[in-house]
Amino acid sequence: MPAAVINFAYLLASALFIFALKGMSHPRTAVRGNLLGALGMFIAVLVTVLDRRIVSYEIIVAGLVLGSAIGALLALKIRMTAMPQMVALLNGFGGAASALVAGAALAETIHLRAPFDLQMTVATALSGLIGGVTFLGSLVAFGKLQELITSAPLVFPGRHALNAFVALLNAAMCVAVVMRPEELLLYWALLAASCVLGVLATIGIGGADMPVVISLLNSYSGLAACATGFVLQNNMLIIAGSLVGASGIILTQIMCKAMNRSLANVLFGGFGAQAAAKGEDIYAGKVKAVSGEEIAMLLANAQRVAFVPGYGMAVSQAQHAVQSLARMLEERGAEVFFAIHPVAGRMPGHMNVLLAEADVPYEQLKEMDEANPLFPQTDVSIVIGANDVVNPLARTDPKSPIAGMPILDVDKSRTVVVIKRSLSPGFAGIPNPLFAADNTLMFFSDGQKAINEIIHALKEM
Repeated sequence: MPAAVINFAYLLASALFIFALKGMSHPRTAVRGNLLGALGMFIAVLVTVLDRRIVSYEIIVAGLVLGSAIGALLALKIRMTAMPQMVALLNGFGGAASALVAGAALAETIHLRAPFDLQMTVATALSGLIGGVTFLGSLVAFGKLQELITSAPLVFPGRHALNAFVALLNAAMCVAVVMRPEELLLYWALLAASCVLGVLATIGIGGADMPVVISLLNSYSGLAACATGFVLQNNMLIIAGSLVGASGIILTQIMCKAMNRSLANVLFGGFGAQAAAKGEDIYAGKVKAVSGEEIAMLLANAQRVAFVPGYGMAVSQAQHAVQSLARMLEERGAEVFFAIHPVAGRMPGHMNVLLAEADVPYEQLKEMDEANPLFPQTDVSIVIGANDVVNPLARTDPKSPIAGMPILDVDKSRTVVVIKRSLSPGFAGIPNPLFAADNTLMFFSDGQKAINEIIHALKEM
C-alpha cells in the first residue's frame, strides 16, 4: 500500500479522534462522538492490517476474533455499577499491550542485528516504564473498586522513601536499557521494576481518590501508546496516544480542582488513612428518621425538587426509579433538577452516565456551579447515597480532611431528605453533620427500594 494512502488514512482517523473527543465533552453529543472515535479506530486498524509489514493475516484475524469476542462478552455482562472497575482494567491492558509491543520490537531489532536508533531505545524504555506502572497500578485500582482489597490507603513508616528508591531504580533501569539495548533481559527487568512501582504508587491511595486515579492511569496508558508509536515509527499511534494522554491529564486536573486538592496530595497524601471520626456527638438524639409516606407528603406540595445522586444510587441501580419519580413530580407541576458533583461516584462522569442510561433529560443535569445557587430556593433536596460531596464540614471545619473541597450546598435547601442505608461515613471516614441538621430527614433504606416506596405513596395521595 502506498505510503501516501497510509498517511492520508491516518490523518483522517486522527481528525475523527479529535471530533470524537469534542463530541464526548457533552452528553447530548456523546453517542455521536463515541461512534466517530470507533470509526477512526476502525480506519486506523484496517489500514495498518492492509499494510503487510507485520505478522500474517491468520494471526491478525485470530486476534481480532478473540479480542472482539472478549470485548462483546464484557460489554454485555458488566453492570453499570462495575463500569469504573472495567475502565481501570482497560487502562491496565492498554499499558501492558504498549509495553509488550515495544519489547517485541526491541527483540526483533536484536534478532535482525539491525542498528539501534536513539529515538527507538529511549521510547522503548519509556514505554516499558509507563506501561508497567499503568498495568499493575490499574490492577490495584480494580482491586480497591471491586473490594478485593481494602479501599483504605496502605500507609506505613518509610513508604515515601521506599517509593523514591523504587522510582530511582526504574530511572536507572531506563538508562541501562538506552545504553545497552542489545541486552533484552534489561528491558524485562525494567518492566518488572515498573510493575512494582505501579503497585507502590497506587496502594497508598484511598478509595475516595479512585476517580482521579482512574483518570490519571488513563492518561498513562495514552502516554505508553505514544511512546510505542515512536518505537514503531507509527504516526497514528503517536497521535492517538498523545490525545488520550493530554485529555486524561486535563480531566485529572479538573477533578483535583473539584476536590480542592493538588495532584501531589492525591498521589502522596494517603487521604482516608486517618481513623474514622466518631459520630455519636454529632448524631446523638438529632437524627430524624422518616418513612416513604412522610416524604411523599412533602413532595406533594413542593414547587422545586433537587436530586443529588451518589455512589449509593449506582449500587442500588436506582436511576430508573429516580427518573420515574422525577417525571411524576413534573406532572404535578414541580420543577426538577439533578445536581451533579464532579467526583460523585467512582469514575469521571459516573452519575451522568447512569442518569443518561435512565433517559433523564440533559437539560435537567446541573453541574455544581450551576446547581448551588438554586438550593436556597429549593423546597426538597433528595440525596441518594452521596456523602462527602454534601458534607458541610468542607466549609466549616478547617481541620477536616475535606476542608476547602467544593461541595453541593444541599444543606441550604428548605428540607433535605437523605436516603442511605446507615449513618456510616463516606470514603473520607468522617461523620456528616448534614444528617443531624434541623432541616434534614433520614430515610434508612436501599436507594431503589426507598424511591419505589415514595412513588407508591405519592400515587395513593
